[in-house]
Amino acid sequence: MRGKTRPISLHRRLIIDLMHASRDVPFVSLSRTIQIGPLLEARAAAARPPGFAALFVKAFALIARDEPVLRTLYVKWPWPSFYELPRSVATVTIARVENGEDCVLPQRVSGPETMTLAEIDAMIRQGKEAPVEDVAMFRKIMRATRLPLPLRRFAWWVGLSFGRQRANWFGNFSVTSIAACGGGQLHALSPGPFIVNYDVVRPDQTIPVLIRWDHRVTDGAMIARTVIRLEQVLNGEIAAELRACPAAGSPPAEVERRSEASRPKITVVGGPKG
Repeated sequence: MRGKTRPISLHRRLIIDLMHASRDVPFVSLSRTIQIGPLLEARAAAARPPGFAALFVKAFALIARDEPVLRTLYVKWPWPSFYELPRSVATVTIARVENGEDCVLPQRVSGPETMTLAEIDAMIRQGKEAPVEDVAMFRKIMRATRLPLPLRRFAWWVGLSFGRQRANWFGNFSVTSIAACGGGQLHALSPGPFIVNYDVVRPDQTIPVLIRWDHRVTDGAMIARTVIRLEQVLNGEIAAELRACPAAGSPPAEVERRSEASRPKITVVGGPKG
């Protein structure tokens, strides 16, 4: 059958490189449905509710603050070892349309446990709405993607083999979801070590959560406890922060005044180090 040859776009090349880098990670998955009634009530009352990606980023980072294993990477150079990060670095999968083509790009959020939900949400929205060249993480990773194949493979090898570089580029966990497209369990791949996927909120105020993890780093018992803590943190610390935000229906001046202290500054958190 005679078909048509099309060139591989830059954005598809990035996904090809990402899949190549993820091929040897021994991922294991745990799926569980959690109850988030208090979180939903607090979010519904907020005048400017953050997206669910921001909620899950901060919740997981708060758990990882007290659980060093969730901030641990498996690295291969100069010899196989574990590399523990002093703080979390999250990557959020951003779905975009560039040049008429669907694509995904990773937005980096450094130290989300110390940021407000508004700041995290603003960084994610920047990744969705700003031009690619205006987002530091996008700009750097697309620069690497433009390199010829041998140089790209070497750059990815350096970024994955050394703990500091791996932390700068890929962090310790990723958050991804297709809830905006109807939902479903997404068994995503990444260089690891932790991937958090959330589904669509159900009418009974529950939400399915799937965590994939590098089995070299930890075991299922740790992840099972993490899911329990995730439910507690979402309904506890995260819901409490939402309740402290201006309520829906507040006068504009009141919303502005109470939001000023946590107004996001996009340039506070930089892109990965070279």
